[in-house]
Amino acid sequence: MKIRAVLKSLLFSYALTGVSLLLLAFLLFTFDLGETAVDAGIIVVYVFACFMGGFMAGRMVRKDKYLWGVATGIAYYFLLLVVSFAAKGKWDMSVAHAVTTFFMCLGGGTLGGMLS
Repeated sequence: MKIRAVLKSLLFSYALTGVSLLLLAFLLFTFDLGETAVDAGIIVVYVFACFMGGFMAGRMVRKDKYLWGVATGIAYYFLLLVVSFAAKGKWDMSVAHAVTTFFMCLGGGTLGGMLS
């Protein structure tokens, strides 16, 4: 039951990520946003998606909510790495960027689980 809750919240997080990135792409082309704005938008999307996934997992499990938020954030991060590697066919991320993204996903999921 608990793993199913994490998987459902992970699926929700990725659906939310897809919609948010489509909206960000629309804003990019409509308003000719710069690279800094796009990078900030991607960070916001990652953290918000992990937050909502952790929130959803915490609501479904109802016990040790923050731990299930952590699990959702970590699962989101590792699935993000796998998809990025599969799309590019090689590792194309600096160690600093990988660590920063890990902590953003972990923090977003944890906060979502704690506030659920």
